[in-house]
Amino acid sequence: MQIGEASAASGVSAKMIRYYEDIGLIPSATRKDSGYRLYVEPDVHRLRFIHRARELGFPVERIRDLLRLWNDRKRPSREVKKLAAQYIAELEAQITRMQGLRDTLKHLADACDGDSRPHCPILHDLAGTHK
Repeated sequence: MQIGEASAASGVSAKMIRYYEDIGLIPSATRKDSGYRLYVEPDVHRLRFIHRARELGFPVERIRDLLRLWNDRKRPSREVKKLAAQYIAELEAQITRMQGLRDTLKHLADACDGDSRPHCPILHDLAGTHK
């Protein structure tokens, strides 16, 4: 199938398919004499895997590791679980950080009168003056 068909079958845009090929997440497609890329079902399956991993927020390097594990039929599942657990820990740290940012900004927004006067605790905090 050509790139448009592979895109429709996998849910990955043609632009991203070319990018994934360029960075080696998928093998280089064979080409017709006309230069059009040709993909086969295993390529589409791999693209679906990548697409789902991206939906879950995995960065490209982690996807590379997941693909390696996915292709290694002799790998112990604990390696996959370890990789997922590391990512979960990172996500939890990001969530904690984001909640702290939200709480700080909410406190500043609540302290701002939002009226016609120029005094604004939000701007004072951003400027480092905290007045």
